[in-house]
Amino acid sequence: MPPAPRPAARHVLWHWATPQAEAVLASRELGTILRFHRAMHRLNQTELGEALGYDKTYVSALELGKRSLDDVGSRRRVAERLGLPPHVLGVTDAADTDHRAMVQFGESTVRLAEIARQSGHASEAVAELWPLVARLEARVEDGHSERDVVRLLARARLGIGVALGNVLPEERLATAARWTARSLEAARHLGDDPALLSGILRMHGNELRKARLTGAAVERLRHAAAIAPTPDDRAAVLPLLARAAGAIGDRNLFDTVIRETDSLLDRAAHTSLFNPYSLHEIRLRGLLATGRAPAAIRLVEERPALTTRVAPQWRVIELVTVAQVRLIGGDRAGAAEALDVAVSEAVVQRLPHQLQRMMRAAGLRLPDIRAAAGEALDRMRHEMAA
Repeated sequence: MPPAPRPAARHVLWHWATPQAEAVLASRELGTILRFHRAMHRLNQTELGEALGYDKTYVSALELGKRSLDDVGSRRRVAERLGLPPHVLGVTDAADTDHRAMVQFGESTVRLAEIARQSGHASEAVAELWPLVARLEARVEDGHSERDVVRLLARARLGIGVALGNVLPEERLATAARWTARSLEAARHLGDDPALLSGILRMHGNELRKARLTGAAVERLRHAAAIAPTPDDRAAVLPLLARAAGAIGDRNLFDTVIRETDSLLDRAAHTSLFNPYSLHEIRLRGLLATGRAPAAIRLVEERPALTTRVAPQWRVIELVTVAQVRLIGGDRAGAAEALDVAVSEAVVQRLPHQLQRMMRAAGLRLPDIRAAAGEALDRMRHEMAA
């Protein structure tokens, strides 16, 4: 039988990010690390020796623990050729210090970018995350796929995708979904982090819904809910699943998810993301999408008080949905008032997708609002093109 083909580089690129690799690296035993590396790359001892500059006999002795690498230079060279941070083999140098600083800086960048996005500054979030993602991807391409790097890369890619989902117009929202899909690719290589994977599936599913890939959105969100490790994590998924269920017109799924959402959010900690105000918008939109406009018209009058904990973009999203319901109920003045405020806020927050929703909501009944939203959208497109 011919030997099995070796995996392509892209298939072994992530091997140090697996749970098995984490246990191997934690041992700090050179022999164990060498055997794992050979197994992942399907190398024999002669081939590994050629890569490291040793003969087969010496590699065998290292793997069996009969020989050791006592000098710093040899350990640093082996770490470099295996694509490992030097500290794994007991070497602390400038490169390793730089790696740790990069990870620490990257964690702060991701957190601050999310705060910026939630505060209505999604463009600034994208600008902050681009350099970090480029640096992390370059490190992975060089073969340094440590778990902390891959995890940070997954979160940074996700941050870019979600922020782009705020600042791109509808015809380009698939770009945001592709970025969140790339985040999912990285997270899956970690293998044993259900909280991270559930969170990424949640946001990827939401971007798919916005890109009108609603069937795939429901699938991803169901998966996110199924693997959510805590009630809080599940409570973060369900409102987005309700929105996707409404988008596909599945009344039973929408009602079931909303009931569980109400129950979970009474006990969960995600009130900053999905409080009664934002859930009100999800209910209104879901009722409209599942053919229950009269119920939506009745519910619109039960609007919860706006709190300072609601992200600015949620205010715009809710205003557009309220205007849609008011127009269906014959309240043209109320709809115009809501959309007028929404246009101004969408300009400040730079939300082209919401301006497009406003244009559809205004239609022929509110031509002035439609024109104002269209002009604002054209200006944004011109600025993005420039």
